[in-house]
Parts: sequence; C-alpha cells; structure tokens
Amino acid sequence: MSKIGAPAPRLDARDKVTGDARYPADLIRPSMLHAKAVFAHRPSARILRVDVERAQRCEGVRAVLTARDVPFNRFGLIEADQPLLCEDRVRFSGDRVALVVAQTPEQAAAGAAQVTVEYADLPILSDPRRALEADAPRVHDDRSNVLLHQKIRKGDVQAAFARADVVLEGEFTTGWQEHAYLQPDAGIAYWDEEERLVLETAGQWLHEDRRQIAAMFAMPEERVVVRYAKIGGAFGGREDLSLPPLVALAAWKLRTAVAMQWSREESIIGHHKRHPFFITSRWGALRDGTIVAAQTRLVADGGAYASTSVEVLKCASIFATGPYEIENVATDGIVCYTNNVPSGAFRGFGAPQAHFAAESMVTRLARELGLDPAAIRRKNLYREGSIESTGRPLPAGVGAREVFERCLESAQTILPSPLRNGGTSPLRRGIGVACGIKNVGYSFGFPEQATATVELDVASVAIRAARVRIGTADVGQGAHTVLRQIAAETLDLDAERVTMVTDDSEQAPNAGSASASRMTLMGGRAVKDACEEARRRWLAGEPPSATVQYRPPRTTPLDLETGAGVPNYCYGYVAQAVEVEVDIRTGLVRVVRVVSVHDVGRAVNRQQVEGQIEGCIAQAVGFALTENFVCSDGKILTPYLSTYLLPTALDMPDIHPVIVENPDPNGPYGARGVAEMPLVPFAAAVAAAVHDATGAWVSDLPMTPERVLRALVRARAVDELTRVGNTSITDAS
Repeated sequence: MSKIGAPAPRLDARDKVTGDARYPADLIRPSMLHAKAVFAHRPSARILRVDVERAQRCEGVRAVLTARDVPFNRFGLIEADQPLLCEDRVRFSGDRVALVVAQTPEQAAAGAAQVTVEYADLPILSDPRRALEADAPRVHDDRSNVLLHQKIRKGDVQAAFARADVVLEGEFTTGWQEHAYLQPDAGIAYWDEEERLVLETAGQWLHEDRRQIAAMFAMPEERVVVRYAKIGGAFGGREDLSLPPLVALAAWKLRTAVAMQWSREESIIGHHKRHPFFITSRWGALRDGTIVAAQTRLVADGGAYASTSVEVLKCASIFATGPYEIENVATDGIVCYTNNVPSGAFRGFGAPQAHFAAESMVTRLARELGLDPAAIRRKNLYREGSIESTGRPLPAGVGAREVFERCLESAQTILPSPLRNGGTSPLRRGIGVACGIKNVGYSFGFPEQATATVELDVASVAIRAARVRIGTADVGQGAHTVLRQIAAETLDLDAERVTMVTDDSEQAPNAGSASASRMTLMGGRAVKDACEEARRRWLAGEPPSATVQYRPPRTTPLDLETGAGVPNYCYGYVAQAVEVEVDIRTGLVRVVRVVSVHDVGRAVNRQQVEGQIEGCIAQAVGFALTENFVCSDGKILTPYLSTYLLPTALDMPDIHPVIVENPDPNGPYGARGVAEMPLVPFAAAVAAAVHDATGAWVSDLPMTPERVLRALVRARAVDELTRVGNTSITDAS
C-alpha cells in the first residue's frame, strides 16, 4: 500500500498532545544563569554613553555585556548590517544596547533596569516614500536609504495604454503583520565537553544560524552546534536571528550555561515583520477583456536593517501582474531603509501584497468593462508556455487555469447566491474571486540545494529499517512526517521503521531553510534520491548508506534595468472564492465561507495539506481584516496581543480546501509545496466580495471597520453624484 497520499500520523503529535514535547523554554534548568536584554525603546539616536556600573552592583548580576564584548558585532541573513548590541547608534525601537546576565530572571531584569544609556536623538525617518527624497535623513550613515530599485520592462506600456479601451488607476497600501507564533522566543546556550558552543533554541535554518553565530564570535563553524527543540510556529519570523545570538553571547563570554526567554512584548518589538507596501497601479484592457498593459510602482518599508528585503521586493515585483500573461509590463519595485521595525520574511514573501493590488485591478477592470470577473481571468490567466514578465517561459506544470476552473465549479455548490443589497437588513453578503501564483524555493540565482543522508539496516534479503539524516526544521507544518513518508515509500518500509535525525547541525546535513514552501520538494527530493542510492549500493554489495545533494534547475539574478532573467524553477497556483458579510452600519466584515483550490503536484499527506490550507487562511483573515500593527514615528503602539487583534476560532470561516494534483517534474513523486499559497490572493478576494456586497472598493489593508466605513461613504457619494448627473467628486466638492 502506497504511503504517498495517506494521512500518516504526525511524528510529534503524541508528545504535543500529552505535553511531553520539549520546547526551548522547557530546556531551562535551575542551575543556569539568565540573560536580559536592554532595549533602546527609541527609533533613532546616537549613543553617547552606556553606564553599567549600577547594574553590575545589583544582587545576582554576573556580567553586563555591551558591543565591545562581541568580536564581530554584525549579523544578517543576507547582508550583515545589524549589530547584536548597538555601539554608536540605534536605528529602531527594538535595538539592543546591553545584555545583563544574572542568577535569576528577576535579578537579570532588575539589573537591566539599572543600565543607563545617554542618547542624542536624531531625525526619525518613518515613511519609505520620504526615504526616497534627496534631503531625507540617512538610516545608515555609509549607504543610501534605497536597498534596491528593481525594474521590470516587457513590451511598450505607453503604446498599449494608447490603444486600450479602458485604463484604470488604483492606489493600495498594506501594513505590517506580526508573526505571532505561540511559542515564546527562548533558548539555552552552553559549552560542551568537547569545547564547543552549543545553542538549543527554535529557528528555521540550523546551518545558517550556526554560520552567523560562528562569525559573530570569530569561531570555526565546527565549534558551534545548533540544535532545535520543538518549534511552536515560525511563518518566516524565525529566519532572522533575534534572541538566539544574545543567549549564545552570554554563554560564550561567561563559559557557563545561560538561558533566556522573551516576554510577548519583547518578541513583538524585537523581531521583524511583514513588509508594508505603498502600491500605485495603472492597468489597461481591450473591450473583450484582454489585459494589454500593467504599470506598477511598489514602495516597500524595509525598516532599520536589510534582513531579506531585497528578495521580498524582487518577489513582489515579479508578481505585480499576478498570474496573468500581459504583453506590456512596466514595474518599479523599491525598498528603503526606515527607522521602523525591520521587515523580513513572512509567509507569502511579498506575493500577498503584490496580489492585493494586481487582483483588485483585474476585478475593477472587469466591472468597468461590464464583464464577469471570472471571464476576464479566464481570458488572461497563465497557461503552459506563457511568458513571464521577466521574459522567460514559465516552468512546466502551469496549473493556473485548472485551479481556477475547479474553484468556480466548487463555488457553485458551496457558496450560495446571496441577496446583496435587497431588503432593509444592514447585513449585506457578497462573493469575490481571486487567483494567485507563488514561487516554491529560492529564487534569483540564490544557491538552492538540499542534502540528505540515508543509512540502511539490512538483512541478507531485505531492508529492515532506515535512518534518515536531514537538517531541516519542522515549524509546525509536518515536514518531518512528510519526509519520513517519502523515505518509507521509496524503501518499501512501514513508516515506523524509518528514524529521522533532523534537529542537530552536527548530526544532520544542510537541507536549507524551512521557508519558501520548499521543504516537501527540496528536502523530499534529497531524501528520495538518497534512499534510492543507498538501496542501489546495498544491492551492489557496497556499504548500505548514501549522502545525496539535490540541486533543482538553475535560476539567475534579474537584470536591474529590465528584469530579464530566470527567477524561479517552480511555481504553485491557487484560486479562491470568498463569501463575506458586511455590516453597513459599522463597517465590520466577516468572512463566512472560503473555497481554496491548490495545485500541489502530489499530496504526500493529504490531511496535512488540508491543515496547511486551513491554518494559512487563519493568518490570511488577520492580514486582510484584523491585524493592524501600528507604528508611529518609529514607535510601536501595538506591543501586546491585547492591542494587536489576532483572529480567534470565532472569526474563522467555513473553509473548503480543494486539492488538484498535476505532478511536478522535479518533486518527489510529483509533490510541490503549498504552505504559503492560501495567503496570496485572499485579501483581494475579500475586497472583491466587499465590493460585491456594498459597491465599495477598499484599497487599504487591513480592512478595519473604520476603513470599510470610509469606503462605504465614498461609494455612496459616487452613487449620489451619478444619480444627479455629476461624474466627479472633486468637481462637486
């Protein structure tokens, strides 16, 4: 019986249910010292003096560490531009200026309160659009505020606009989003008996964490060991280092075991967020619905440090036209430093922001042309062999049209045809559709690989068991279970006879990050290939083990002026239909039902795929409607979950996941990733449904009741002006 497609029990399910699972905070032991960071709590200032004398005299305090205690005081996933402890300047409220180590958490906190820092405040740069101006203050003295300006040029947009029957313009904004993983940031660090610095924590990439920490402490990588405990969510929020190098610094310096755990407030101010975007769009179409031109300008807020901003910006730029083949494209993507919280990886990686604008423009074009929003999508969606805006054919396996047709088919039976504007009820219902595309794996020439080792336990004529070594984080998505299913299928073993070694940088080879929806395809392919090679060697009379590195088809950097290049080796496709209910008295929007259709290549574990879709939609509801992260002049005004409104179980819609399986040519048994896809078109589908219900277009995320009410007022003003024969609100006012 095939293990592929079966709802195999998750490897970690029993321990998590019983409470036996050990998360980083569960590793803290009574004998350990405790570290506490001193946060700047100001967005832009020179550090004139750090006085630690009173803190050092506090009861139980063992050390107060500052920038001079860090051999190489810089880190970063792509560019090392962020200090572990600031030495001369702070650039956002969550910067750290000192680290207090004491015998108890309470003593560490008391000591941290006694650290005195003298600052000279500097001008605050809080708007990325202002960052583009010549006289804007510099966030980093030695570099421009612009991290990247990526252009994409295809065809002649101005000529296309001239022949278009309809040309529409729109402006859109999206906000920050907090990852809000439930497991608190925590970790322990110590020296082992082999004189190695060991860090036990939670993260998304064992070997990258090890690389950065070794660099900070000027150590060979082999003398640093990173181990992951159970990880209670990540969503991109653990790609960048935040707490882990701080606790590692304390242990490295004091040569003793140290523990550290952040409060929710420290976590919210201390790690990166989803990028806010300011997007202006101009799209043109012919009367039959053919989209002939799309011109887009995206300005993203990168915050104080580089993080993954340049890669997020590139992804947003190539997805500025959604999953549509458009002959004439002009995109300008710009991301800037500001004194706001750093922006970085978050589920969707730029695609949700870009699709909110792109899909909204497609729906608006359809309404302007008097076409069904489904018809205009059907006419322009990518198909096999379509040319991307970067000038290259799409990778094989283009499922955009099939998922869309399946979505429409499912919506006909699942979603009713509501009365949208009839009667006297203040509750209006509407339905919206949207489509999406998202890359699987690393892009733009970044080295992509995954390595796995398989060791077989064999008898004379049979494989009895297998040990799979692959360094990959399971951040809640069930990656370890899927990889075990792939190994069991390849070796024709019961899954229980496959042992996984995954969470130790010393014991498991580098399979890359648990991000970019890549682990099923990349890690799964490495495991499958290593299993096949180990079995081949056994049958050939060789030692029954193998280490295999899988490398997918190559990608290339994009030309900065034209965007020409091979951006990705694989895409996932999604289509969604959403029903909403809008209270026109309050502006409150409730998502009632969602049909979410995904081409996953092959569902290795169907139950987990459906779980990923449902969980991702929960985050999408927050992104679209409730999660309003507020940062004003660099100060975070929503540092608690009590002021940052996460959706609860009562806010969740009725979700209908639909799985399409068109095998991917590179994936193990045809599988590709799905983890990010449901977030990509969701906000645009909600906005379309709100318009369907009320006639109002909402262009800003999240769609809070206040913003929806303002849109309703604008729509009523337009209706009134149209009724009396006026055509311009500006003229009437």
